[in-house]
Amino acid sequence: HFYWQIGSLQVHAQVLITSWVVIALLIALPVVATRNLQTIPTGLQNFIEYVLEFIRDLTRTQMGEEEYRPWVPFIGTMFLSIFVSNWSGALLPWRVIQLPHGELAAPTNDINTTVALALLTSVAYFYAGLHKRGFSYFGKYIQPTPVLLPINILEDFTKPLSLSFRLFG
Repeated sequence: HFYWQIGSLQVHAQVLITSWVVIALLIALPVVATRNLQTIPTGLQNFIEYVLEFIRDLTRTQMGEEEYRPWVPFIGTMFLSIFVSNWSGALLPWRVIQLPHGELAAPTNDINTTVALALLTSVAYFYAGLHKRGFSYFGKYIQPTPVLLPINILEDFTKPLSLSFRLFG
């Protein structure tokens, strides 16, 4: 593996380099597409508008008409970063680029990246539940019967692990 030493920290450079490429692509594509905005979109502007509309509709379908708007940026960012990261592993010849110790690979090819994304999703899930229902959100742990409390708590700890392994695999 290829690492950078920053002070006392050892940073996995392979993942950072490919993540920066994905981030640069996700920033550059809309910037280029919206340089000359047109009332009737064509080409890249049309593609970007289609992607944004898809993400907005997906979020609305999952969260409901009243609650979806604040979550569109978060869900869109997660969706696009995972989508582009996965496809970058399939389409870009990362393995051709040789590093002093190792080779480049898709960001989602590293378990640390997928665990971080899963934990971020779980934190957002808890935040949304607490924001909408307050402390009555925790009532879901004893539904339909209080006997299920340990299982429901265990589920909240195993869900990020399950999500990260599914994305990694």
